[in-house]
Amino acid sequence: MKITRTFKLAIRSILSSKARSFLTMLGIIIGVAAVIIIVGLGNGMENYMVDNFKSMGTNILTVNVSGRSSNRSISVDDMYAAADGNPELFTSMSPTVNVMGTVKVGSEELEDTSVSGVSEDYREMKMFTMATGRFIKYADVLNRTRMCVIGSYISDEWFSGNALGQTIKINNDYFIITGVLDEIADSTEGSSDDCIFIPYTTAAKLTGTGTISSYSFAMVTEDKVKESKDALNAVLYKKFGSTDAYSLMSMSEMLDMMTSMIDIVVTVLTVIAGISLLVGGIGIMNIMLVSVSERTREIGIRKALGAQYGNILLQFVIEAGTTSAIGGVIGIAIGYMLSSLGSVVISRMMSADLVITPSMWSVLLAFGVSVGIGILFGYLPARKAARLNPIDALRYE
Repeated sequence: MKITRTFKLAIRSILSSKARSFLTMLGIIIGVAAVIIIVGLGNGMENYMVDNFKSMGTNILTVNVSGRSSNRSISVDDMYAAADGNPELFTSMSPTVNVMGTVKVGSEELEDTSVSGVSEDYREMKMFTMATGRFIKYADVLNRTRMCVIGSYISDEWFSGNALGQTIKINNDYFIITGVLDEIADSTEGSSDDCIFIPYTTAAKLTGTGTISSYSFAMVTEDKVKESKDALNAVLYKKFGSTDAYSLMSMSEMLDMMTSMIDIVVTVLTVIAGISLLVGGIGIMNIMLVSVSERTREIGIRKALGAQYGNILLQFVIEAGTTSAIGGVIGIAIGYMLSSLGSVVISRMMSADLVITPSMWSVLLAFGVSVGIGILFGYLPARKAARLNPIDALRYE
């Protein structure tokens, strides 16, 4: 009952000077809201990256070959043999050729469209589904057919959804569209849906060199990245005699590396935002010291009526804690409101499906720290109040 009465007195004291109380809470409000928004932004960035990497396939291991000479080279058949020889590690393999140049629909040039040469297994490796038509077949690879499969963005934007059978120009060569992929990401320019896939043999011819230097291996599970890399290292090192001639990269490792970097940045920013909580605590201490001076006679009267050291100490500590707790609650509400608003702004301005997602642990941590700081910084003024001599306090003007 005593705690309840003390809490009611704290609320009454806060409400008696609303403007001053709000200004006292301001540092706490800003700090809590900032922590929630920053952690939420970090979570949103991680979720956005995970979704994008999943669309590229986190079970994909990419091999880039840079060292080729007359006596040291590796063929497509060698790479297929490496995949077929390790069925416990790999499900399939596809040579990949990035085609640089121009892409045109009629007289209009598509500036951000990616063109890739792949095999008939690439669709299954990436788990693409067809909206209409068919994907690349082995016969297309064998005969270097000038056919292509396009992403949903190109179909919707340039062919009004009726792309099947139409032609598209890649580096002055016309390709017949035989298939359209289902939407992968968000069907915007430059996204995963703004893409064209052609047979890798045709792509190698378009590049002018006729060579293939990149291969994508689909792993049975991304948990076997180390074993998969070791198996390919054994094949490639035997061919080239040097690890400088090639590189191995897995999407799952890239994702882990990038999420670790984001976590570090978010942690640093959270600590910086937490400084405002410290500033808010100093503000609470200053106001509580002023409050002790203003209520010196009240403290003297309470002591004269029998209030003990602990009663006075508890009253001012609870008042400081209540002030910071209310500021924390307001900060949480503002943090969630700005997170929702920020998600809308980012989606509209950047055309990215990034949602600021505050986590419960960040909310609880920010609130707990704010209350703890209020109590900690409120203790000194509370102790000063509790130590006042009742006679001196009654004489205070």
